[in-house]
Amino acid sequence: MRTGIIYFHGDAEVKSIEYIPIGIIHSPFKTLDETPMQPRLAKSAKGLIELRDDYEKALADLDKFSHIILIYHFHLADNFRLTVKPPHSTLYHGVFATRYPDRPNPIGISVVRLVSIMGSTLHVENIDVLDGTPLLDIKPFIPSLARQYGTTLGWLVDEFEDV
Repeated sequence: MRTGIIYFHGDAEVKSIEYIPIGIIHSPFKTLDETPMQPRLAKSAKGLIELRDDYEKALADLDKFSHIILIYHFHLADNFRLTVKPPHSTLYHGVFATRYPDRPNPIGISVVRLVSIMGSTLHVENIDVLDGTPLLDIKPFIPSLARQYGTTLGWLVDEFEDV
């Protein structure tokens, strides 16, 4: 039986949460300082994702997608703050308005290009994740879902002039 963090809704205990890594993300980035903050800044950096062997069947048909979403644990994040100043900004922003790793639940997401799958190993590009990061989940990236709601870029609009 899994145990984990108990969370509350009002005064009532609701349930516990626990995530077991499904694999490890490998990248050329060995330190936080050299790790890009966004996949678009990773400049085709190549990475490997080693899934646990018992998840190999879960990869069926994933190779039909050009890009995938990696959901991972920021395993070195240890300084949760409500406001942060991202490296590409001169202002502080609420942590929920950023992709900053120091958050209440240090969960990260990245969209990477899927190059190939060999057994339970995925070869990817545009990786912006620190080497050795625990992988929690993989989802296919579907661009039309990201655009269908008339999305805006908030305070990042100047960072993404080409969008």
